[in-house]
Amino acid sequence: MSVADLPKIELHLHHEGAAPPAFIRQLAHEKRVDLSGIFKPDGSYDFRDFAHFLSVYETACEVLKTPEDFRRLTLAILEESAANGVVYSETFLSPDFCGGGDLHAWKDYLTAIQDAADEAERKFGITLRGVVTCVRHFGPEQAKRSAYCAAETAGDWITGFGMGGNESMGKQGDFKWAFECAREAGLQLTTHAGEFGGPESVRDAIRDLGVERLGHGVRAIEDLDLVHELVDRGITLEVCPGSNVVLGLFPDFAAHPIAKLRDAGVKVTVSTDDPPFFHTTMRREYEMLSSAFGWQAEDFAALNETALNAAFCDEETRARVKKRLETS
Repeated sequence: MSVADLPKIELHLHHEGAAPPAFIRQLAHEKRVDLSGIFKPDGSYDFRDFAHFLSVYETACEVLKTPEDFRRLTLAILEESAANGVVYSETFLSPDFCGGGDLHAWKDYLTAIQDAADEAERKFGITLRGVVTCVRHFGPEQAKRSAYCAAETAGDWITGFGMGGNESMGKQGDFKWAFECAREAGLQLTTHAGEFGGPESVRDAIRDLGVERLGHGVRAIEDLDLVHELVDRGITLEVCPGSNVVLGLFPDFAAHPIAKLRDAGVKVTVSTDDPPFFHTTMRREYEMLSSAFGWQAEDFAALNETALNAAFCDEETRARVKKRLETS
């Protein structure tokens, strides 16, 4: 068995960002919406840089208007993930894109997404859990609405709360109310930091939001004291190497700091972020990491163990997924 064929856990996946371009094009065709400007001639998503990526992402979301759209999207995402060996995934869901932050609408969308996740588990053997995310560049007040939606639907399926979006907008601490609301509802916490923001953004996330995981976090490598702090606190990084390379943080996989962070004792995991945008899959991430660092099956088994321990799920689900890792 090659490393690409190993069972996998993914903790950092943006739901809309995982939409296959063919799915979005089909939905646009059905709804008679012209989205031709966001695709290359070969049908893939077209963007220049991170800011433009966010714009294309949000434009693609314009055809995702109903709970049924998200039910279909969820099935398409999970079929693709399962085909790449993913047995457990956590997806970032934003009430901003699922009902505009309205609680009653959000519950309708969530029901459709969960129904699709249940169907996918029966069909494809993949388990999904939801992490509600606010969008940083939508501002702190909108984040409060997302946190309220998260708190009101927290449970065995909605298990976490986080923040994505443009790191250049505002500060982590501006969103403290939203994260405290989510924490009080029993949700586990993550936030994007240390991607386009430097080491200080990681410190802000730890100090001001008290997160257990960090989305990306790789710029911590620029500050060894911060690396040691991550180790001491046991904070897990949701690392997305392919995304980081495509967006220009590092020139190639060999230059990516995931191996250095791991060697320093930081808890690292591997995910795809927005896979069709970044021309990647979990199979490709494993293949590229193995090629760049010589990692073998035992290295990826250790990464999966780290991911399983850091997963925002209950112990029954964790035990069930563990069995799948051991028997696959």
